[in-house]
Amino acid sequence: MQILDGGMSNALEDRGHDLSDALWSARLLRDAPGEIAAVHRAYYEAGATFATTASYQASVSGFGEAGVPRDEAERLIASSVAIARQVRDELAGDGVQRFVAASVGPYGAVLADGSEYRGRYGVSKAFLRDFHLPRLELLVAAGPDLLAVETIPDLEEAEALIELIDEIGFPAWVSYSVAGSLTRAEQPLADAFALAGRSTNVVAVGVNCCAPEDVQAAVELAAAVTGKPVVAYPNSGEGWDAGGRRWTGGSSDSAPLASGWSAAGAEYIGGCCRVGTEDIRTLARAITPA
Repeated sequence: MQILDGGMSNALEDRGHDLSDALWSARLLRDAPGEIAAVHRAYYEAGATFATTASYQASVSGFGEAGVPRDEAERLIASSVAIARQVRDELAGDGVQRFVAASVGPYGAVLADGSEYRGRYGVSKAFLRDFHLPRLELLVAAGPDLLAVETIPDLEEAEALIELIDEIGFPAWVSYSVAGSLTRAEQPLADAFALAGRSTNVVAVGVNCCAPEDVQAAVELAAAVTGKPVVAYPNSGEGWDAGGRRWTGGSSDSAPLASGWSAAGAEYIGGCCRVGTEDIRTLARAITPA
């Protein structure tokens, strides 16, 4: 069983950072990399065995729109892995094996308009390949343990990313943003899992950035369709209001549900947006044998 970390953005906001611009947490790769390191350290110390890099919303084009030259943008994307690796290495020697997953968010995340929860961006598969490839190459070259291809809302983008993963030949998990038994683009989740399951380089398949109550059925389906280990890391239960750029609704605790996810085949369990260090500490205690 591997314990994933929680949300990077909420942890940085808890430390007093304003993430309201389009770069979101990726801005701090440039402005306050030590704060990103502090969040990785806090999650590791809370019991996470995986740190997920602050590259979810990072792209050469996105940094370019913020006035960052291309060579500096490339350095910042690679630095997301270097920061996490340094923290991991600083904690080595205590008998815990820790890992770094390089986050690869969907194209919609860079648009910063909530379209990662809708998909179907109106661009071609070739466009998506051209968008994702430079970031994938930069992240892989920086030396993570695997890629976290996450919050993917539809099959077309998943297909483009999985093709690139296989061409590069690097291990990855692929997790979808879902609503019930459908992707966010309203496609059958079974088809999405089957697509990822056919890849030899996809080592785990699952869901993230969804409601905790959607996880159990999705884990069971992913395990049945793919036969691969399953990854599951939902949000707190709150919903994202893209227009108001805020979280709404109440939160729920995933820890009581996590043993069911594990029994159904989830081998990588953690949290996504609005899930913090104490939530991960509680989750780790709930599913890690004493």
